[in-house]
Amino acid sequence: MAVAVKKNSLTHGPATRDYAGLLKHYRQAFNLPQPMLVRLTGFSPRSVAKWSQGEYPSPKQEKALVEMNRLLDSLSRVMEPAQIGRWLKIPNAAFDGSTPLQVVERGEMDRIWRMLFDLESGQPG
Repeated sequence: MAVAVKKNSLTHGPATRDYAGLLKHYRQAFNLPQPMLVRLTGFSPRSVAKWSQGEYPSPKQEKALVEMNRLLDSLSRVMEPAQIGRWLKIPNAAFDGSTPLQVVERGEMDRIWRMLFDLESGQPG
């Protein structure tokens, strides 16, 4: 189930980039509290708080937000958006017992992308 609100807002140019609105949307639609957004981006709580208040991220920070947007959009195609926050915190056998959030924090996002590819393509995993 794709989420239409803010779905592609990070790819259309500076005038449409509303990071504060996007982060609010993530917190509400995906049940992602601020500390989880901090962990997903890999930046400080202060940085995420500033973005939530409308401050524009640096190019490196923006790249992390774009990647997080891609991940959440992809996850919302294979599960209910409201369940994503919970799923990120549950140990998963596909990740050798790590939580998906731990996989992201370790920089092993390719493992999640591979799982998503397998789910969407019907490949056995």
